[in-house]
Amino acid sequence: MTVRTRFAPSPTGYLHLGGARTALYSWAYARHFGGTFILRIEDTDLERSTPEAVQAILDGMKWLGLDHDEGPFYQMQRMDRYREVILTMIEQGTAYLCYCSPEEVEAMRERMRAAGEKPRYDGTWRPEPGKALPPTPAGVKPVVRFKNPLDGEVTWNDVVKGPITISNRELDDLVIARPDGTPTYNFCVAIDDWDMGITHVLRGDDHVNNTPRQINILRALGAPLPEYGHLPMILGADGEKLSKRHGAVSVMEYPEQGYLPEAMLNYLARLGWSHGNDEIFSMEQFTEWFDLDHLTRSPAQFNAEKLAWLNNHYIRQADNERLAKLALPRMAADGADFHRAPDLAAVLGLMKERVNTINELADAAMLFYRAPNPDQALLDKHLTDAVRPALQDFAARIQTVEWNPAAIAVMIKEVLAAHGLKMPQLAMPLRLIITGQLQTPAIDAVLALFGREVVLARLAKFI
Repeated sequence: MTVRTRFAPSPTGYLHLGGARTALYSWAYARHFGGTFILRIEDTDLERSTPEAVQAILDGMKWLGLDHDEGPFYQMQRMDRYREVILTMIEQGTAYLCYCSPEEVEAMRERMRAAGEKPRYDGTWRPEPGKALPPTPAGVKPVVRFKNPLDGEVTWNDVVKGPITISNRELDDLVIARPDGTPTYNFCVAIDDWDMGITHVLRGDDHVNNTPRQINILRALGAPLPEYGHLPMILGADGEKLSKRHGAVSVMEYPEQGYLPEAMLNYLARLGWSHGNDEIFSMEQFTEWFDLDHLTRSPAQFNAEKLAWLNNHYIRQADNERLAKLALPRMAADGADFHRAPDLAAVLGLMKERVNTINELADAAMLFYRAPNPDQALLDKHLTDAVRPALQDFAARIQTVEWNPAAIAVMIKEVLAAHGLKMPQLAMPLRLIITGQLQTPAIDAVLALFGREVVLARLAKFI
């Protein structure tokens, strides 16, 4: 059997973290077995589906690198196929026309609620041997209902939750086509999974109640059943369902905030699955290790600090030229002046150890790309009469010193020794004069990147 998985979002909003995790697991399972990963857009909700949401899903998948082998398929482009199956089911007696109005169906449910029963459609138009159906009302467009089994149970061995059994008496005759002929969600999903040969369905556990309906439709059609696995939801740190107040935003907001896709993938992979104590791993390792046996049954909790920690790791591992491409537009928008400035990739290589996001990295690097504007109170504190002779000596020596961090570091030690000073006494005013701030990486590395001419010019303004 060739493994065939799918990710099938509804384009009624952005691609969120839960959806991205589902896509990742489905993608990884297919990749693990050399199978096929399919992208399907379930866009039959015409009132809520938007082209912008479709594009957000495609952009999110592309950013994460979750490449699909087939698709994207759009349900609205498969209407002829759905109608064909519905007609066949009506002919075979597994579906039927129902002329009840929505008001009549709601009245049925109200009567059942009043009687302490589960509200459901009462089968008024369900054809049974020897049963007389009501007269067909004129001018009423019927819905099509699936003739759900009245007795027995639907049981499946959920690959995440274990065996699940639901009585058919809990399920009423599902509407599979609306009065205008548009098929409904559960019907389309069942037909798509059948036509596309899906072998494994991984999705959120909010779909558990849909599964028995889809299984019964597939059985009525004589279609094979995929294996189902329902992933527990992702919670915020407070144990509540993840929402915008927890930072549950569109996946495409994370690159805007300065996160790398490999950090997000690594984080999502561990948000409901584990491989021993391994915390950091590549996608190659993940697809090699990934299985369904180690998916957790309990909800996972989103931890922004853990994601930031992983992002720091991947920033430190990243190629500096790649970081430069990501940081440059952010810095340009912030007014960075790149004329006769240090090489950006080299600067980011110096700064990247201490930051958690590309945005933080761009902010940190700005000290090399804007004129320094040191606070006068700090200058008065650190640029004292006692340190001025050392700064003058330093300015004289840098005109001939070999221009690299190691040689500059040796020269600084010589100046300190000659004037009886400690490193902070010289480094602090140097940082203020050259960069305008007190906190920077090692002063010798910073000076080397600025270049001899810039350092001399800035020193000349103060000594």
